[in-house]
Amino acid sequence: MLQLNGELNMKRQAKRLILSFCALGLLSNSYIALADTTSDTETLLNWAEKTFPQFFKSKQATQSIEPWLYRFYPETGIYAGVNLTDNNVYTLGGPWGNNPALIDSLSNLIAQINNSGGNGNIASCDTTNTIPGITYSQSGNVITVTSNGQCVTAPEQNATNLCPIPKQTTPTGISILSTNTVTRSQISGITASIPGLLDPFLNLISASSNAKHCTVNAPNENTNLIVNSDLCFDITTQLSDLIGVIEGITVNPPITLSTAGTYTSQIVSDCFTTDAATITDAVTGDLWVKENGSFVKK
Repeated sequence: MLQLNGELNMKRQAKRLILSFCALGLLSNSYIALADTTSDTETLLNWAEKTFPQFFKSKQATQSIEPWLYRFYPETGIYAGVNLTDNNVYTLGGPWGNNPALIDSLSNLIAQINNSGGNGNIASCDTTNTIPGITYSQSGNVITVTSNGQCVTAPEQNATNLCPIPKQTTPTGISILSTNTVTRSQISGITASIPGLLDPFLNLISASSNAKHCTVNAPNENTNLIVNSDLCFDITTQLSDLIGVIEGITVNPPITLSTAGTYTSQIVSDCFTTDAATITDAVTGDLWVKENGSFVKK
């Protein structure tokens, strides 16, 4: 049990620590927080994970036990969450001791993040495994994903979903179909002696990028989401061996793919009656892939 003076001092230190980071503009675009307490809690905890990895070391799902919305970090033994009775933010464990330590009200902390221009998290997208060099920013219901004019190393697998929906703790009953429309797709670093020889590669990439995805039990904040992307990938590793054996093509590394598009979401009554290529459940994490006209659970 902490002594009263020590506990008050720890609270003041914790508050100063959090608010000092709020003063840093993580991205230039301002993030407009949703008024809903659950969404604000997700925003704050996502931001805390990105800002204080020494305390919140891994991506955790939010849990609910009345009157708390909270996350537990087993690596450090720390709990962080919001008390729904008073809408205040508390931490427990690690440097905060064995009793819930009051940090501040949820509304004050969200306002601090907003006013700082901070954008350490995107509540609507799970950016845990973001590709290095790619940044996300949000203004209202519009998210911008960009490599900032640089070509970043492409992932081993093509990520058709630019905004993976964060894992949910309880069913929402909302199904969302997401569609990506490619507006630009260009490969550099390869020349072909025969006109149109590279078209199959571009068509394959565009078709893969345009694949539709549907999410069961999606959060409400994803219902009217628009994601604009402007990306460049270095795909030298992925194509060099293949291109080297095709007659009429000359490779001048690096091979890069520049692509831009718009990703939109709409509510549907049933994911399994859509033309989506894949379906996921945001609560269970289950995945279905369309094969021969039917969805097969993987």
